[in-house]
Amino acid sequence: MSTFANQLKSEIARIAKKENKAENAALKKASAQYRSDIAALKRRIASMEAMVAKLGKQAAKTGAEVAATEDDEKSLRFRVAGFASLRKKLGLTANEMGTLLGVSGQSVYKWEQGKAKPRASQMQAIAAVRKLGKKQVSELLAAA
Repeated sequence: MSTFANQLKSEIARIAKKENKAENAALKKASAQYRSDIAALKRRIASMEAMVAKLGKQAAKTGAEVAATEDDEKSLRFRVAGFASLRKKLGLTANEMGTLLGVSGQSVYKWEQGKAKPRASQMQAIAAVRKLGKKQVSELLAAA
């Protein structure tokens, strides 16, 4: 009997080792795939971090330029009395002032009465007109 028991025992051990080997092979394969996926994700994260750093530097540059532009726009103020006195100083009608600024004469009247305010783009034009003299204004109007 002991021979039969020993043979049964060795056969059971052989089959168990065979099943273990198959399961371990599947686990090793899955483990290798996971390690490969993790390495690919790490490379992807590194490239994205580099891209974020690069975009951050570009944003800092553009942010400084935008801040400078915003400061210029904020420094442009519109005062009703100042605008009316500018028009009178240059000896212009509301329609002529509107032609210089690229707006209608009605807009100029509303600005002077305080019923409306010029847009930011129009503020740039008003600032440009402030720097002109009577001769330059008359030349611009003659050309238009």
